[in-house]
Order: sequence, then C-alpha cells, then structure tokens
Amino acid sequence: MFRIEAGKTARYCDGQSRRSFLQLGVAGMASLGLGDVLRARDASAAAVNAKPKTSAIMLWLDGGPGHMDTYDMKPLAPSEYRGIWRPISTNVPGFEMTELFPKQAQVADKFSIVRSLHHDTGDHFAGGHRMLTTKNMGVSGANNTGKFPSIGAVVAHERRQMPSSVPPYVSVPVASSIGLRPGYFGGNLLGTPFNPFETGGDPNNANFKVQNLNLASGLTIDRLGDRQALLSRLDQISRDVERGDGFDAIDRFDQQAVSFVSGEQARTAFDISQEDDATRDLYGRHNWGQSTLLARRLVEAGASFVTVHFGGWDHHWNLQSGMENYLPKVDSAVAALFTDLDQRGLLDSTLVILCGEFSRTPRMNDGGNGGPPLSKGTPGRDHWGNAMFCLLGGGGIRGGQIVGSTDSRGERPATRPVEPANIHATIYRALGIDPNLRIFDHSGRPHAVLDDPTPIDELL
Repeated sequence: MFRIEAGKTARYCDGQSRRSFLQLGVAGMASLGLGDVLRARDASAAAVNAKPKTSAIMLWLDGGPGHMDTYDMKPLAPSEYRGIWRPISTNVPGFEMTELFPKQAQVADKFSIVRSLHHDTGDHFAGGHRMLTTKNMGVSGANNTGKFPSIGAVVAHERRQMPSSVPPYVSVPVASSIGLRPGYFGGNLLGTPFNPFETGGDPNNANFKVQNLNLASGLTIDRLGDRQALLSRLDQISRDVERGDGFDAIDRFDQQAVSFVSGEQARTAFDISQEDDATRDLYGRHNWGQSTLLARRLVEAGASFVTVHFGGWDHHWNLQSGMENYLPKVDSAVAALFTDLDQRGLLDSTLVILCGEFSRTPRMNDGGNGGPPLSKGTPGRDHWGNAMFCLLGGGGIRGGQIVGSTDSRGERPATRPVEPANIHATIYRALGIDPNLRIFDHSGRPHAVLDDPTPIDELL
C-alpha cells in the first residue's frame, strides 16, 4: 500500500537519514520508502537490453486442486480414480476438460495445458517454493521460510529501469502462498524491495479501494509537485551532497515514486469501478472474478507481473461440494480473461498462467482422513506432487496444445515430463528474459535463477 507521509524522518538500518514523505506499506512489516525501493532495484544488476513488451498474470490456486478433476480427466480409470465429473469436448479436437469448465471449453484454442508437470513432493510449503521459485533449498513445513526470489520478483528486478505509471509487480488482493505473506511470492534473496505491492481488500466489494493509495490528509498534489516546498520538509542535508551525482539518481527514483500516487493513470488502473457492468459480469461477481479483472487493468496500465490469489483448495474431504463451488468461479474468470484480452488486442502481449503448489492424489480417499470412513465428510483427495497441471496462454504461447501425458491412472508422467524450471524458462522466454539469467545476493555471489533453463519449445 502506498502512503504519503510529510512528517518526521526515520532512520534506516544503513544509518542514513531517508526522505520519509513517501512510503510503500508492505503487509506484515514496517513501511519502506518507495524511493528507496526503486533505488535498490536500479542498483542490483544491469537492465535487460531491450524494452520488454509482454506482461504476465498468474492465477495462483493456493492449496492445489487435482488434475484429475480439472484438465486431465481419466474416464476409463477405475471409479475411485476417475472421480465424480465427466470430461467434455472443447473447441479444439482431442482437448478435453471437466464438465465444470464449459466456458473455458469455448476458448481452449487460446491456451495450452501441461499435463506432465511434476516436482514429486506432497508438502504444501515445499511445493509452493518449488512452483514459485523452482528451488528446493530444504524448504518444507518444518522449515517454511522463503529462500529464493519468486518469478514475479525476478521479473520486477530485471525490469527495474522500465518506466511505468503503476508498480511493476502487484498481487491482487494479497500475495499469499500457503498462508505466508508474501511468502514464496517475495523477493527473499533479492530483498524486500522486490516484494509485490498488495492491493488488499475485495475487488468485488462496491466500496473497494486500494489501501492508502491516496495522499495523506493535508498533503495536496500541488504541494507534492512543488519541489521547493518538498525540499523544505526534508532532513537538513548538506548542499554539497545535493550537488553531487548521487542525488540525481535519488531525485529520479523519488519522482517515479511520486508519479505512482499522483499520476492519473495509476489511480485509474486501480479503480475497477470504471469497468462497465457487462465486463464485470463476464468475469463473475465474486472476489476471484473481480480480482482477475483488476489484474487485466493493471497489465493494461503497464504492470509487468500480477498475481491473483484463489485460495482454499485443500479438499481432503467433501471434494464434490468444494469443487462445485470453486471450479465454476475459476471457469468464468479464466474464460473471461482470455476473451477480454483478445478483444482488447492484449492477448499477444499478456501471458496467463494458472497453477497451484501441487495436485491431489489420483485415487480418492474414503472421507475419513485416517479415521472411520466418512467420519470427516464425503471422499476427497490428498496431496500429490508426482503429476500436476499448468495452464499457459497468451504472450506468444501457442494455444490449443496439450503437452505431455500421465499414465492410465493419472499417477505419474507417461510422456514428456516437465519440471517447474521448464515452466519458468518458458515464462521467461515469453517475457523476453534470458532463462540463463544469474542474480547476485548481497555478498555479490551469483545464483542461477534456473537449474534447468530449458523451455517448453513446442509452446513457443
């Protein structure tokens, strides 16, 4: 959350006194100066050679829905495997998905499904870290601290010099991975300056507003734009320093920060109420649908990477009621996003990703969760990382493709096995970022972003 402060200047851990008139609120921690955020981004590493053109929207299914109930149904498997719903055809021959996805079935030519993804862990935290960073690094439920930058943080880092009227990395409404904020969406090794900006709130609420985006009471745009008035409110800084080259960079980043809160384009991008009723209805009048619509507005305004949180997928029991509630919401949001992007001429420049931290067991349980059958509820599915799905579309990705396959019971990849690093390499390629990228920690040590930088070439 952005916040303008015109009051007392605090001291930071580097011992230097910073301008405190502008702050970026970060959930779960003290506010950081947005000018400092932008300066840190500029100082980390060389910018990419060419101005990037493609943005990304990641729809994050926190908790992990099963592939057997969504995009990789097995109608010929035994009944305890194949699940409750039947597959339906789509507008692409041979491409089937659950009957709970009738809207996506009409636009399946605009996206592709990787059916042979796996990372082989059923731990929520290990799976989340691997899907969002590609790294193992010992992360698990017993050691759940994020250790490597998320893909969104890396993209923000690589595009730190790209002019934008909105934050480059945004999460709607929250950046939450298995309950951790920003968790595995964070900058971690790159530092908190590369954490996503979280909008907060519920975009489906009639009174939705991005928290603390407005100027603080008593601080007007005129005063903010008055350079001399601003300087008079800052710490007493040596004019010798002011005349040095260092302050030219500081001024440049502070002006970028000011533009986020004072610019009309940024305010408009976050104002979902400007959408007409027909468009809002298309996405679905629920948190997930309206959050996805807000994500479209943000990439349209220049954001590089936007995540949308769809949480609550841990259906160890009562799978039927849970999926019949959630899957139609996913269906309307995903189908509307591809349709809307296409109609606006944004599909080629916007990559859409749909995934969670893992999948669910191909074989359904008895609803007892270790107790007597049905004691917890009707049957469900447990944790499974040996076979998963990922949806990719737009941004130059070939649509209507199915990559890989699983065995007859959906337990493991049968053909074309794919790992999270290959998904990330494909995303980086689509965004114009070299998958062989290395980043540097605070000690100057380089780290390969991907251990395997091989993309899924048939999608590109």
